[in-house]
Amino acid sequence: MKNHPLAWVPTLYFAEGIPYVVVMTIAVVMYKRFGLSNSEIAFYTSWLYLPWVIKPFWSPIVDIFRTKRWWILVMQFFVGATMGGVALTIPAPSYLQWTMLFFWLMAFSSATHDIAADGFYMIALSEKDQTFYVGIRSTFYRVSTIVGQGLLIMLAGTLEVYTRNPQTAWAYTFVTVATVMLLLALYHTFMLPRPADDTDAAHPTIRSTVAEFLDTFVAFFRKPKVWIAITFMLLYRLPEALLTKISPVFLIGSQSEGGLGLTTAQLGFVQGTIGVIGLTIGGILGGIVVARDGFKKWLLPMVIAITIPDAVYIYFAAALPQSIPLVSACIFIEQFGYGFGFTAYMLYMIYFVSGSHKTSHYAFCTGFMALSMMLPGMFAGMLQEAMGYLTFFIFVMALTPLTFIAAKLIKVDPEFGRKE
Repeated sequence: MKNHPLAWVPTLYFAEGIPYVVVMTIAVVMYKRFGLSNSEIAFYTSWLYLPWVIKPFWSPIVDIFRTKRWWILVMQFFVGATMGGVALTIPAPSYLQWTMLFFWLMAFSSATHDIAADGFYMIALSEKDQTFYVGIRSTFYRVSTIVGQGLLIMLAGTLEVYTRNPQTAWAYTFVTVATVMLLLALYHTFMLPRPADDTDAAHPTIRSTVAEFLDTFVAFFRKPKVWIAITFMLLYRLPEALLTKISPVFLIGSQSEGGLGLTTAQLGFVQGTIGVIGLTIGGILGGIVVARDGFKKWLLPMVIAITIPDAVYIYFAAALPQSIPLVSACIFIEQFGYGFGFTAYMLYMIYFVSGSHKTSHYAFCTGFMALSMMLPGMFAGMLQEAMGYLTFFIFVMALTPLTFIAAKLIKVDPEFGRKE
């Protein structure tokens, strides 16, 4: 069983997803429970997108120095260490500065791990096996999201009740996730294969790698209608980028400040479990219908799906419902719509990068994808505090026409995406 893809593909992509969820979601919830303002939380945590924005620019380093396997193992151990650093510094008087430092190191390590893991996947598996196991890797990445946004936040909520101290509860939670990450790194030390092509001798020179990178960079910005593509990548998810930063702090915010008043454990169940399941089902369904009918036919329904369900937050802020089943159903619908609509975003990036330098150009697109979440997220908290929750959610809905306009700008082959 050792070196068999089933022994390492699921765990590799589970390990890839955990630090991303910790940085992007768990940090937001933790800082809210520690009493930071929404503007502080949104601004500080949005900067953590930066490593994914600039990831393409240091990907050549991973190609030049050492092996992909080496990078994977080192980054997993380092991610585990940074999680331990968060746990140790939570009780410190200057906890915000220290934990943000460790979160940033975690984000940088996680983005580097993404580069190495995706490269290793292509080196270690044949093209046939890459196609066969792509569903498994995607599934376990989603499982890591449920574990991170769901189980870990529920664990923190349970510990908050047991310890009666949020700092202690979250420190124990980070000790737990650090232990899991370090065990995964230890497991992969023995179970990751050693592909023949993943050697120092197979690596290109610095000069050739830099020259190739510059060629692909220039070629990207010379692609036809590149600025329309960039506009689409930056605007399609603008309303969602604002909503993503505020939705968890609204859901656990006290009713006295206009929040829904969920406990930490309830948030883990409602958004981190039910919501992620809806997101996953929506994404799967999106892929199925495009494979049947083509991308163009489903573009408008996907735009509608990613925008209109955001209105559930207007209802939440106006009515402040206390029924967990009702809140869960609404979150499921909103996240299902996001998963279904996000399919259009991912497929368009694949369509746009077709041709030469496909892999490198896709990496540039993922940088713009991260930037589209980073920039709006930085100001989401300040906007919300100036407007209040209800007006902020109305403002988010008022921006949804930008998603329709961005989708209208792009031109795609009507047959693209349809399975032969």
